[in-house]
Parts: sequence; structure tokens; C-alpha cells
Amino acid sequence: MNRLIAGTIATLGAAAFATLTLLRFRQFQPTSWDNAIFEQAIAGYSRFDAPIVDIKGPGYNILGDHFSPIDALVAPFYRLWPDPRTVLLAQVVLIAISIYVVAAVAMRIAGRWWGAAIGVFYAVSFGLQEAVKADFHEVAFGAPLLALAGAAYVERRWSAVVAWSLPLLLVKEDLALTVIAIGGVVWLAGERKRGAWLMAIGCVSAAIVVLAVIPGFAPNGSYEYTSSVGFNPLADPGRKFATVALTVGITGLAALLSPWILVAIPTFAWRFAADKEFYWGTEWHYSLLVMPIVFVALVDAIERFAWPKFAIPIAGVVTGFTFVGSPLAEMTFTDPPRAATARQVVAAVPEGVRVETDIGLLTHLATNRTTYWTGTIGDDVTPQYIAFDIAAGIGSPPDPVVYATTKYGGEWTIVIDRDGYVLLRGESYS
Repeated sequence: MNRLIAGTIATLGAAAFATLTLLRFRQFQPTSWDNAIFEQAIAGYSRFDAPIVDIKGPGYNILGDHFSPIDALVAPFYRLWPDPRTVLLAQVVLIAISIYVVAAVAMRIAGRWWGAAIGVFYAVSFGLQEAVKADFHEVAFGAPLLALAGAAYVERRWSAVVAWSLPLLLVKEDLALTVIAIGGVVWLAGERKRGAWLMAIGCVSAAIVVLAVIPGFAPNGSYEYTSSVGFNPLADPGRKFATVALTVGITGLAALLSPWILVAIPTFAWRFAADKEFYWGTEWHYSLLVMPIVFVALVDAIERFAWPKFAIPIAGVVTGFTFVGSPLAEMTFTDPPRAATARQVVAAVPEGVRVETDIGLLTHLATNRTTYWTGTIGDDVTPQYIAFDIAAGIGSPPDPVVYATTKYGGEWTIVIDRDGYVLLRGESYS
């Protein structure tokens, strides 16, 4: 019965998140360029080629940006359905798996209905919702892995903790720090050998990947994100405190009673040390991986002391507070007025061409075209089409024709100029 309930919670969560992400795609509500980046990388893997992401720059190998070879697991599905929605739904499936794992272990430890409540609170937690709103990111693979490693920790299955933790090294380079933290928690639990091995493997992996692998693929021969660490954790302390407080608050603070909460420290550390303000809050996908950590820590606290199950109602109140104004709460089935024109622009760009675009249309144009972002295309490539969302005000030039003729020369024909969208065709494709 517990498995059926956990499966129902996960299925309902998947249905809600699938609806949210597909609606946002249909309504042309991209949050960034990231989904298109991952689609280009996965498309490369699906052809058994290198993960070249022209959006980051012509010929850019994404392994020179972040070490996330686990993205290749989406490639077989993308080969069957080469579409950005394949990538979006892959994230939904990964999150749904984590929901099932958290709900199942919670019911085993806290009892059927208390555990089901924990599963529901996890399913609608702000970290999961914001991650879906932000479109696909490689860290989605970390959610089920951390849930599985955490469930094994709660049940003191130490070999399983190690087995589920090691693949995190293939998700993203910073998760080596998380593996080190897991090793430390395992060591504190008395499993000295396993804990020490995990810490050692995490340290070696971090050094090899950051110092050798990523620079080896990067065009400038270095790890780009070193410069983003400002080592100023006191910047905007109120916002950072609020993020931590809300993260543990959705467990009624009971997560603080479990050593497993220590696994969240590396994620908070690199986010708060960075000089990028959007790392510090609860938006985007940056809280996704701390969600399975804190909810498993809640379950572990109940396993250790029993009485923390009375924090579950508090967790429900905090979760209800965060749900107000959340992506799921604000989901709408009504298309914005310009969406129909945006679809016409995308349909008017033939497959197989070189196209330059901005973030407003990037996610929809990346499939089966050599797509470049206007901010990184450089001077060595001439697109055959240019598609801009002028009305969005996200960095596109105010006069696309002047931009195109000045930058590339030649003649450019206006194919569509309507509702703030402008599509140009170059003479090389006339």
C-alpha cells in the first residue's frame, strides 16, 4: 500500500510539473538560454558526436563549461523525439523519481499518513517548483541520486549510500564537494572506511575535473567559474539567511536534528561565496538539490527521536506559505497575445539553416538548426536567418536590419515583422 501511495504522489507531481513546463514552452516563457544549451549538447550525444553547443560560441564543447556527461542518458530518448520538450520532460521524470523515493522512505519511517504528508510537501516544495520553471538543468539528475543515497542513509545501508553517491560526480563538478560531505557524514556514523573512501574519491575527482578535464575542453584553457567566487559570504546577509531559514523551515526545522543536513553545506557554501546575486535566493534551480537533502534529514530525525514527527504540521504551514505565488499556483492555460506570432516565426525558419536569435526564441529554434545566441556568435560565422524578439527587451538590437547589414553586410529581407518579432533572411539563402 505504501508503494502505491508513494507512486500516486510521484505521478501526480509529475503530471503537475509536466503541465507546468509544457505550458510555459507553449506560451513562449523561457527563463534563460539553458534549455537550448542542454538540447544542443544532448543532440550531439544522440548522434554519437561531441556535445557541441554553438549557443555558447561556434564549436563550443560544453564539457569545457561544466562536467556533466550524465546528460548523455537523455540522448536515446532525444534521438526518438528530437524536440526541446523531450529535454523538459526528462527533468520532470527525474524529479518524479525523487518524489517517489522520498515519499516511500518517509512512510516506512514516519508511518503511512505522516510519511505521505512529507512526500506531498516535498513534491510541492519551492526548490522543485523553481527548478521546473527554470527549464532543464543537469542538476536534475542529482535529485533522485541524493534521494536514493539519503534513503539508504536513513536505513543504514552503507554500501547503497556509496553506490548512489558516486554517480553524482558525473552530474556536475561542484557535486564532488557534496560527495565529500556525504563521506564525512558516513564517517561520523562510524563507517570510517567507506566514509574515508568517499571523501578521498570526491577530492581526487574535484581536482582532476576542475584542473584538467574542464580546462582541456575549454576554449581558453581554464575553468571559467573560478572568477565568479567572490569569497564574500557576508554580502546581503538578510537574503542568504532567509534562504537557509526557508529551506529548513519547510521541514519544521526538524532537519537540523539529523547529521544528513551537513550534506547541504557545500551547496550553500559555493552559492553564498559567489558574487552572483541570483545564487543567493530561492529562485531558479539552485535549491533543487537541497530539497531531497533536507526532507531526508527530516525523515532521519524522526527515525532517531520519533518526536520530530510533530514538526510535520509546521512543515505543512511553511510549505503552504511558499506555495502562494509559486509557479504551480500561478500556472495559466491562457496563451499570451504574441504566442501565435512567435510560432509563425519559428515555423518560417527552415530546418538545417544557421540562425541567430535571442533568448526569447532560442529554446524553440534550437532543434534541427545550427542555432547561435546573438551574444556569443562572434565574427567568424554568418547566419542565414536572424530572429529577434524586440518587444521582450532582452538585449536584441532595436533595428535588426541595421544590425544585420552592419555586422554581416549583404542584403537582408524582412520575412516577418509583427507583434515585436522580427525575422530576417539573408541573401545567401534567397
